[in-house]
Amino acid sequence: MAERLFSLAGVPEDEAAEVRALLTRESIDFYETPPSKWGISSGMIWLHDDSQLERAKALLADYQATRFAEARARYLEDKAQGRVDTLFQRFLRNPIQFFFYLAIVILLLYLSIRPFHL
Repeated sequence: MAERLFSLAGVPEDEAAEVRALLTRESIDFYETPPSKWGISSGMIWLHDDSQLERAKALLADYQATRFAEARARYLEDKAQGRVDTLFQRFLRNPIQFFFYLAIVILLLYLSIRPFHL
């Protein structure tokens, strides 16, 4: 019986390709369902054989831990070299967008608090 292994919702294409390559390299038989055209359901990677599920989950957990560690190291390196934007730098780069988003937040707060003051 088929088992769901990995949801592709919000997954970058390079990560999905690496997961496919990992499963292929480890001879784990899988198939993929595409996301719906209207965004109702996301794509999935499924296993044909549920007896391979535990092994595939362990491989996937190792892969994700490695990917997280690499991404964290890149972020810390970028932060140390000043390549990570601060909120103030984003404001300076695009102040109109910043004030637009701030106005939306204030409006939403006002609309959600207003009924309690009436």
